[in-house]
Amino acid sequence: MTKDQDMIDLFVIGGGINGAGVARDAAGRGLKVVLCEKDDLAQGTSSRSGKLVHGGLRYLEYYEFRLVREALIEREVLLNAAPHIIWPMRFVLPHSPQDRPAWLVRLGLFLYDHLGGRKKLPGTRTLDLRRDPEGAPLLDQYVKGFEYSDCWVDDARLVVLNALDAAERGAEVLTRSPCISARRENGAWTVETRNEITGEIRSFRARCIVNCAGPWVSDVIGRVAGSHSSRNVRLVKGSHIIVPKWWAGSNAYLVQNHDKRVIFINPYEGDKALIGTTDIAYQGRAEDVTADETEIDYLLAAVNRYFKEKLRREDVLHSFSGVRPLFDDGKGNPSAVTRDYVFDLDQTGGAPLLNVFGGKITTFRELAERGMHRLREIFPAMGPDWTETAPLPGGDMANADYESFAELLRELHPWMPRPLVQHYGRLYGTRTRDVVAGALSLQGLGRHFGGNLYEAEVRYLVAREWALRPDDILYRRTKHYLHLTEDQRREFAEWFDRSDLAQAA
Repeated sequence: MTKDQDMIDLFVIGGGINGAGVARDAAGRGLKVVLCEKDDLAQGTSSRSGKLVHGGLRYLEYYEFRLVREALIEREVLLNAAPHIIWPMRFVLPHSPQDRPAWLVRLGLFLYDHLGGRKKLPGTRTLDLRRDPEGAPLLDQYVKGFEYSDCWVDDARLVVLNALDAAERGAEVLTRSPCISARRENGAWTVETRNEITGEIRSFRARCIVNCAGPWVSDVIGRVAGSHSSRNVRLVKGSHIIVPKWWAGSNAYLVQNHDKRVIFINPYEGDKALIGTTDIAYQGRAEDVTADETEIDYLLAAVNRYFKEKLRREDVLHSFSGVRPLFDDGKGNPSAVTRDYVFDLDQTGGAPLLNVFGGKITTFRELAERGMHRLREIFPAMGPDWTETAPLPGGDMANADYESFAELLRELHPWMPRPLVQHYGRLYGTRTRDVVAGALSLQGLGRHFGGNLYEAEVRYLVAREWALRPDDILYRRTKHYLHLTEDQRREFAEWFDRSDLAQAA
């Protein structure tokens, strides 16, 4: 079955952070926008990151001063826009005399503190690891350290919230609907999508396409759009492991390995730790990427070089791997390849195709804004820049900090256990009212599947956030999979597949 639509302004391919950001920005300027994603939102690279909004301290070593400055500025912009899913974190960097000299580390941290006009986050301080509590879990040989600030982010929810904002501003979001063809006809694009669940084929006429397909950007250019570009992406695999958290305190650690790569060791989901990442050139299909045993051993060894408590392979609860589509700048070392982004605008036949190469989560908003600047001549009547001061859904807390908002939530829902209030508050912010949907007791939230997962949240995610399958809920909209037993996950999936929700999807 084919369904046709009238002419739209912008067709965005790719439901990762860049595609969702572009769709949101364009819809907010008054353009008619459709976004299509071949899988679920954030199913690829954008849910498999290190979960950080950061300037990229190590990029200073490659003289990426402009990129670091722009990322540091964006760090505070995003912190203001989504204080429920983005929050400050302090990172302890124990100094290893065998690696970078202390003066060089301190110089880098000084630049990091001052390049981006830091306003909200505290600056760097020097630690005596023999005396300061942050040094307690570290080996005695590490006596000096530094502590600096960056921000944590729930990466998959950042994507979903951008898509949600885009939809609320008029964009149409199509998930599990790959773009199967795009051809130039009479100064515009004819684009076809196929819904992988229903088989429905839809046809669109679009004035412009923005290709934000990430690791698949070149495939869209050549196979789907029949176009070409002189630019390429370089695929680099980054893997992470999740283990039980073994240190006290809310701080994270950043350690240097023997090869001078830095490894983040971050608190995760309350009682766990997220450790990563690796940087390995990748040649396979992006869909098939997994963390291999060599990478897991590498990450464990990096941690064990610094900490008294030694991690073993059996401590690894979960691992994941993502393919970063970096702009190919010709650098041989994957760690040295730029994390900046590049646009390529092809206006053949009066039907523009804007291809996006590279980028990182922290700079997605700026990327979207600059992408729209590139299209200003094509859409001269579109609205002005607007996203810098606009909150994302759930982030409109009237300039209150998250902790004050959480206290308000507890007052509004005194029947709700504190961990559940924290779960809803962190994921949904002011939209918690829509998730709870007037419930006055735990029974009012419907079936309980274990942990903090109740039926009311499931129904909200299906109705409002394009969740179509159990994994969409357990792995991307939330991280419930880390807090449910294998039996509970299986029982939830069986319930979902039998429910009216699956039939509606």
